[in-house]
Amino acid sequence: MMKFVVHEHHATRLHYDFRLEIAGVLKSWAIPKGPSMNPSDKRLAVMVDDHPLEYGEFEGIIPEGQYGAGPVLIWDSGEFQPEGDSESAVEKGKLSFTLKGKKLKGNFSLVLMKGRGSGKDWLLIKGQDSFAKRDWEIEQELTPAKKKKLTEKNPPCQTS
Repeated sequence: MMKFVVHEHHATRLHYDFRLEIAGVLKSWAIPKGPSMNPSDKRLAVMVDDHPLEYGEFEGIIPEGQYGAGPVLIWDSGEFQPEGDSESAVEKGKLSFTLKGKKLKGNFSLVLMKGRGSGKDWLLIKGQDSFAKRDWEIEQELTPAKKKKLTEKNPPCQTS
């Protein structure tokens, strides 16, 4: 079983980093509005650089002057079950999968928006299933108390 993690990232702008364990790395997408459990929400997900697997455990405050400076904490994590071969699905631009997290559960798809901009714009879409929630509202994990517990540290970001 492979892992997924969603980081809540308070950088210049708050966004959520959605990461799936594929081919020995964390394939990563930045989602400005965060993931949704509502199937009618189509969330823009911009593919970013792969991250090493150990990044999945990272929480802390990325120091000023560093790329992505600001607090990062785990918003959700759990198991990721792709339908078929996830590597070739990403190459083809449509990945369907099941998540077993604390917040994100059930069927999802990531679909590449073909013919748009950089070729890195995808949509994250919740499937119609028993976990779907029409009235979904994302809730931030970062509270002042949690922020006090975070320490300043550099993330394990160096991928080859």
